[in-house]
Amino acid sequence: MNPFYQIHSTDLTSSSLRDEINTRGYALIRDVLPLQAVNSLLRDVTQMLYAEGWLLPQHDAMERLANMDAACGDPDPAFKRVYQEIFNLELFHALPHHSSLQRVMKMLVGDQLLIHPKPIGRLIFPHCERLVVHAHQDYQFMGGDPQFYTAWIPLHDCPTNVGPLRILEGSHRFGFQSHEKENLHVPQIPPGRELGEGWVGGQVNAGDVLIFHSLTVHAASPNLSKELRLSLDCRFQDSRRVLNPSNVVFAGESGKSWEKTYASWRSDDLKYYWKKMSLTFEPTKPEILRLAETAASPSARAKFARIASQLD
Repeated sequence: MNPFYQIHSTDLTSSSLRDEINTRGYALIRDVLPLQAVNSLLRDVTQMLYAEGWLLPQHDAMERLANMDAACGDPDPAFKRVYQEIFNLELFHALPHHSSLQRVMKMLVGDQLLIHPKPIGRLIFPHCERLVVHAHQDYQFMGGDPQFYTAWIPLHDCPTNVGPLRILEGSHRFGFQSHEKENLHVPQIPPGRELGEGWVGGQVNAGDVLIFHSLTVHAASPNLSKELRLSLDCRFQDSRRVLNPSNVVFAGESGKSWEKTYASWRSDDLKYYWKKMSLTFEPTKPEILRLAETAASPSARAKFARIASQLD
């Protein structure tokens, strides 16, 4: 596997960033985020994981040494419970809004920047093959306009044995690729059927940001260390492009809500910030209301009803 092509944040321009994304489908940018901001979130997350018994006792939580007796992942109930607590952290939502990251993303999408309000945390135990995320495209899960971008942010230095992302260079130019879904919790492109120019990878450090197009094929490397791999997926787009409304609401049956997420926040600055923007949803609310009545299955009708109820 070839190494990532990398750019230091001090050398970055709008044209160089767009050229890299257009050509390679990704850009690894070094030293975008200040370590203090990344470490603050890492400290909050590891303290929670330590309290839940996911990390070995008698060690500094920031070392992230995994207690394999607690190993779990999505969709395990134990994982979902702890993950929700981490999702509710104010710093978990503040990091994607950091001015240094916004500066970079505006170089790519322009000044009308929409930061998707539901970042995804990755809490990856080592030596758990069933938890490895295989080749896929983010557009498969997000919908909306395909001109959106993911920023993958490790919360600590992530050498290759800890399982950083790898990228199939040039794969975004092949359009949407077929994903298998049957008997899989996470749909994936069947091994060997991915279309692209070759896999690239390498170490990604705290403060670095790996940005890629929604159609860029990517996958996690296996975590072969003794540590949990902790990272954040954040999505960005031009706010004038269409957005799947499921990206701003909670469509599942878990009872999640923004009210619960915000309950312990100290600041109101980032609460419901997207409601202050003029967004175009696809499907539209009238279309969702129709689907709440006409979708084929009761579960689908219930899901669309939940989405519609949260778009007021």
